[in-house]
Amino acid sequence: GGRLLALKPEATAGMCRAYIEHNMRLWPQPVELYCIEPHFRYDRPQKGRYRQFWQYDFEIIGETDPALDVQMIHLNQTILNDLGIGHLFDLQINSIGCKVCRIDFINALRDYYAGKERGLCFDCKIRLEKNPLRLLDCKEEDCRTIASFAPKFADLLCAECKTFDGHVKEYLDELGVAYKLNPQLVRGLDYYTKTVFEWWDKSLGAQNAIGGGGRYDGLIETMGGEPTPAVGFAVGM
Repeated sequence: GGRLLALKPEATAGMCRAYIEHNMRLWPQPVELYCIEPHFRYDRPQKGRYRQFWQYDFEIIGETDPALDVQMIHLNQTILNDLGIGHLFDLQINSIGCKVCRIDFINALRDYYAGKERGLCFDCKIRLEKNPLRLLDCKEEDCRTIASFAPKFADLLCAECKTFDGHVKEYLDELGVAYKLNPQLVRGLDYYTKTVFEWWDKSLGAQNAIGGGGRYDGLIETMGGEPTPAVGFAVGM
């Protein structure tokens, strides 16, 4: 019938749409939501990747506070520990800045990768033009080697993002949540800002991340709502 249809690839955008459509901004803030549901992605077949997969998802919408980022991380770490599997995973964290300091970082990335195109995989040659941040996320060995010497977000964060990131690490330390700083962690979806995090299988690393998330302060505005900060995460089941 000429319609464009999609199977939802993740939960966060749908949660934000519900927040907008049901005027949840009028509720006491922040609004805390969760869901357990299936999603679908048209990825190329890879180990541990499925067309349909189940996730549990938590979101906190309506407030900017690094303590909420840490609450999300602590919540999932508690779930993993209660299941008796927390010791199998490393928590990786990074800050990818706001839309202001990210421009400087993307420009620095493009300068760094200039002349290195021949060493990149096919996908990364496209990423260099469309979304340079994803160059840091590639799993191909040659691309990872090149990315390991790329500029680091931490060196180009604005004062506000640097302070925010410092509080996140301070709160994690106070809670005794172990983490690894990973300057190449960017997350696969483009709406994230500031804090990003993933849990990696200690034996397989990035090839088998079981889940992750971060802050996405601009997504609800992009979807037609008022500017609204938010943070969340999802984990594969």
